[in-house]
Amino acid sequence: MISRRGFIKAGAALGVGSVLSTPTLAQQLKVQMSSGNVMETKGPIDNNATLPQNTDASGKHFQPEFRMGLGGLAAGNGFNTISTDEEILQMLHAAWDSGIRHFDTSPFYGLSLSERRFGDLLRNKNREDYVVSSKVGRLLTPSSAPLEKKWHWANPSPFHYRYDYSASGTRRSIEDTLHRIGVSSLDIVYIHDLSPQNSDMGEDWIKYFDDAAKGAIPELTKMRDEGIIKGWGFGVNTPEAVYKSLDISDPDIFLLALQYSILDHQQALDKTFPLLDKRDISVVVGAPLNGGYLAGRNRFNYSSKIPQPMKEKFAAISDVATRHGIDVKTAALQFADAPSTVSAIIPGARTAQQVQENVESMKVKIPTAFWYELKAKNLIAQNAPTPA
Repeated sequence: MISRRGFIKAGAALGVGSVLSTPTLAQQLKVQMSSGNVMETKGPIDNNATLPQNTDASGKHFQPEFRMGLGGLAAGNGFNTISTDEEILQMLHAAWDSGIRHFDTSPFYGLSLSERRFGDLLRNKNREDYVVSSKVGRLLTPSSAPLEKKWHWANPSPFHYRYDYSASGTRRSIEDTLHRIGVSSLDIVYIHDLSPQNSDMGEDWIKYFDDAAKGAIPELTKMRDEGIIKGWGFGVNTPEAVYKSLDISDPDIFLLALQYSILDHQQALDKTFPLLDKRDISVVVGAPLNGGYLAGRNRFNYSSKIPQPMKEKFAAISDVATRHGIDVKTAALQFADAPSTVSAIIPGARTAQQVQENVESMKVKIPTAFWYELKAKNLIAQNAPTPA
């Protein structure tokens, strides 16, 4: 396998653009080049429509103003796919030009790559014009050695990570993020990946949670009082830390990834959302397209293993969507945005066209009969909110 140093040397010899456009190098890295596949938006698009916003700021907890956001995992060369800086910057400009003003990233995405790339756009914008969120829980240190565990980052930045949910580690992580993005404050900070689903932790996630309870949680509350952040919560793929945190603290907001989509939403509706509603806490929905599956990718929730029940439900919903003249991606994005508990959705994108199609999906008028048919066929929960 070619090393990052070898990759850089090759780039110096041939020019970065030619290296990044060479399939042979991608094969050596055992990754793929960005293909830019797009699911076309179908249905009547209201070109005069604007992206949804939250207008009621009367609650005690912070809510982002902008409901349609952009997730930053792909900008970190996620899913073992290389995107050039230029390609990601074009995508970010397309997001901005399409009206997106809510940007979510993390030090973990590409080991700082996503934050730096987001900063290429955001540091040149008026800070009050957008919402930006990032995460804490991992500290990065420079290293030329390959990661012991690769995760799914293609050619990440030359760093290693270690978990640190202490007060000092939390403050350092935020300060590092501010430097990488090039801003003086963050709107939201999420305590990241405290979950038994995190293969680094397993059942030890509780020990890390206890560290956060003594360190990250009080420090984030302090930094909120200092004005460095406006709100904090947890950004997790499973809800255990959400439930546990409500017993010991007063979070402002949660980023729930892989927990509310048109394919899988019952637990959120029956347990998670009611608990948060009682506390006046809202949710940002991460991965509303199940890691790209609902946009036509051959992966589900960050994995190449697609459960058979999900394949069957996807096919059934797609059939109903086709009969009503829309596409399943459009239905999925509007479904995720519908609950009153939800204050934003943050689908990811790798190319300008992908983000533009996502924005168009939010402007499609979906026939009410489509939602009736999904419930009649038990393809979505009977208590699931649907767009007006």
